[in-house]
Formats: sequence, C-alpha cells, structure tokens
Amino acid sequence: MEHKAMMLPNPPTPNRAIAFDERFCTGCNLCVEICRSDVLMPNPQPKQPPIVLYPDECWYCGCCVEECHHPGAITLLHPLNQSLPVIWQDVETGEVYRLGMRTPPPPNTRPPAG
Repeated sequence: MEHKAMMLPNPPTPNRAIAFDERFCTGCNLCVEICRSDVLMPNPQPKQPPIVLYPDECWYCGCCVEECHHPGAITLLHPLNQSLPVIWQDVETGEVYRLGMRTPPPPNTRPPAG
C-alpha cells in the first residue's frame, strides 16, 4: 500500500463541542467507544486524547464525560443557546437529576393528573 489515509478534524468548522485536558486524559478511548454520534476518533498516537472529528454532529448528551474514569479529562463546550443543563429536582427527596446521568431516577408510574 503506497498511500495512507488520514482522519483530520475539519478546521473551517467553528464549533468546538468537546475539550480534552491532556493532563488528565490517558488516551484510553472509552469516550470514543461510548459516543452515540461517532464524533470522536482514536488518536493514532498512543496515550493521546481522541480527535474530535465531527464537532457539529455532537448531541451534547454527556455520555463521554460520564464514561470517563478520569475526572476533568473531558469538558463539554455547550453552545450559548444550550449552556444551561437540563435538570430537575424530586420534590419529595430533594435529589437533583440531569439528562444523561449514569444513575437515572426510576420511571414515573403515577397516572396523569386530570
């Protein structure tokens, strides 16, 4: 094989969906495996953060952050119009929940009001 194919991020794309902190990221690629929209690709260099190949395809679900075993290695860079996380609080217990969390609340089994 004479020619090599390479994956490179799209530089004209203004969106930065995910940022990696190289001090904490070990290049384990757990985030690459769990990404639902295949935004990330493994870095060809060992022990380097993954490449954010398709930042505009990111759903900002947070599963990459939740799957990462190294706190602070991945940060989601929400667009301004999505900068507030979707959270809700259980009135009875006071527990706070958010979309994409590792241990979601039990499903609501109560019938609709009215």
